[in-house]
Amino acid sequence: MTKLTIVAFDGTSHELEVANGSTVMENAVRNSIPGIEAECGGACACATCHVYVDDAWTAAVGAPEAMEEDMLDFAYDVRPTSRLSCQIKISDALDGLVVHVPERQG
Repeated sequence: MTKLTIVAFDGTSHELEVANGSTVMENAVRNSIPGIEAECGGACACATCHVYVDDAWTAAVGAPEAMEEDMLDFAYDVRPTSRLSCQIKISDALDGLVVHVPERQG
């Protein structure tokens, strides 16, 4: 199991033990993390699972693909570390990953 921390907009930290191969979004929904709506269910067809990757993890997580970049155009308050959580797949390389939920979804 891999450790994932999701920090809600109000500052509440949710520390989760998650399975490799799952996505940040799947784990957020499974654990009822506030602010992650995931309206499209992980199809990269909306921007309602938008998160900010913690600065310490941006290199490990990597940059968004072109389709994800297009969807981020619809997200609220996009920043350089913005990603769609449905596109971040958990692996051993991301053990300890920290992401932050924005004030609201697009």
